[in-house]
Amino acid sequence: MVADAGLSDVVGVDSAGTHGFHVGEAPDARAQAAARKRGYDMAHREARQVTAEDFRDFDLILAMDWENLSAMQQQCPKQYQHKLMLLMRFANEFEEATVPDPYYGGPEGFGKVLDYIEDACQGVLELVRKRATQYQAA
Repeated sequence: MVADAGLSDVVGVDSAGTHGFHVGEAPDARAQAAARKRGYDMAHREARQVTAEDFRDFDLILAMDWENLSAMQQQCPKQYQHKLMLLMRFANEFEEATVPDPYYGGPEGFGKVLDYIEDACQGVLELVRKRATQYQAA
């Protein structure tokens, strides 16, 4: 989405978990299959854990659910707390507050999660585009 919007030169995106359970591992095969169906290649991604530097380096830090938001709030230095938000806050089509964890369900859950994430990321992109435009004008 960032590349399609022509913002790759000013916007960086990364993903990390709040716990180190799967550090160094590839994404779940079901997640990869669902992503592939939508044109996303996650084959070369590796799980990593949120670091102290992430709180400093990223402008927005988005959590999928309340538990992960809470974990990051406990870890995040006070001066960066304003960067932490729930991803679904930016959704336009779905009213759910959080993205459900599809891990213990069937493969269809991964498609539903992608629906939520794509919707919310469109909203994030709108905000990022506005901020990038303001930044470039300054």
